[in-house]
Formats: sequence, C-alpha cells, structure tokens
Amino acid sequence: MAKYTAVFEQANDGTWGGYFPDLSGLLVNGATLEEVRENARTGLDFWMESMKEEGLPIPAPSTLAGEFEVAA
Repeated sequence: MAKYTAVFEQANDGTWGGYFPDLSGLLVNGATLEEVRENARTGLDFWMESMKEEGLPIPAPSTLAGEFEVAA
C-alpha cells in the first residue's frame, strides 16, 4: 500500500483545486474542500487503473507535506 500526498488550494472565488505532486497530470477541483477531496479519491483510483491498463510505471511516493503555525 502506498500513500500519495495531495495538495489542496482554495481559489479567490472560493472553489478548491488539488493535485498530487508525484502523479503528473492528476488535477482535481470542487466547489468545497469536501468535494475536492472526494474528487481526488476518485481521480486517484482512475489514474492508477489507467496506468495499469496502459502498462505504464506508477511512480513511488516521494513527497511529504507539513503545516507550520506562525503568528499572523
């Protein structure tokens, strides 16, 4: 089992986008954070299945993310 980092960003209009740094071309969006997370799960499953069907290599996870708190 592999764990891939997903990055979610809120746009100026309030919608959300997301991507997986280790999986080129896998981009998702949604109206809410919850929706973009659901779309990321669906997109990840589809991306993996497509790569397997095409016989293409699946990159190993190599990205970690963290959060740091600072005084505003």
